[in-house]
Amino acid sequence: MFLVHRKGLEPDGARPTILYGYGGFNISMTPTFSATLFPWLEDGGVYAVPNLRGGGEYGDAWHEAGMLANKQNVFDDFIAAAEWLVANRYTNRERLAIQGGSNGGLLTGAVAMQRPDLCQAAIVAVPLLDMLRYQNFLMARYWVPEYGSAENADEFQSLLAYSPYHRVQAGTRYPAIFLTAGENDTRVHALHARKMAARLQAAVAGVDDARPVLLWVDREAGHGQGKPLKLRIRDAADLQIFLRWQLGVGGKATGGTGD
Repeated sequence: MFLVHRKGLEPDGARPTILYGYGGFNISMTPTFSATLFPWLEDGGVYAVPNLRGGGEYGDAWHEAGMLANKQNVFDDFIAAAEWLVANRYTNRERLAIQGGSNGGLLTGAVAMQRPDLCQAAIVAVPLLDMLRYQNFLMARYWVPEYGSAENADEFQSLLAYSPYHRVQAGTRYPAIFLTAGENDTRVHALHARKMAARLQAAVAGVDDARPVLLWVDREAGHGQGKPLKLRIRDAADLQIFLRWQLGVGGKATGGTGD
């Protein structure tokens, strides 16, 4: 797992932390430069990127260990990374957020449903969430070799076991969840985020101290590629505001040294 933070930052058990993941399609996830993360890091935050099975960090066998019937391994790896951050006193569950987009949105959606106690907040961006019907919309049929299809009896069972939409349980106190979708997305249909938001909002109605379930459908955007700078700045600001609100981050008061 890669950890990004200010030089000399010492674990104190309460650093606001973003755990970012993808875990699929043989894609390797490593830290890259991001100007939008600077305020988070300057205010004492931590950004963690784990190497998850399903990715390409360790070759084809690593990828195969996180696809089809092995998809649960990806979620288990991500959960283990979150628990490691807490056990090693980088953060605690009230100051931990998980983030992912597209296949990574499936990841954060699945983990939030399976382990609602794991973190304070989840960003579920342009996600696949109904894994029993995903292949029926847009270009998703081309991803059947990665996920499988509900039209296959054996694959139906593995998909149903983790499909986030089908794991929602009424009366559960879930993390604060920020779902995003693009109205013009030609890869992942916005219906996933829309129906998940509706189901979650109904599920948490009446739950004591329920955390918010928010949905943002961008009517000017697709899956995210090629988005103009002004919209990327707007999106980054929205996510930062949500994370700071939920994790209690406010300027230098969050644990930065101030130097």
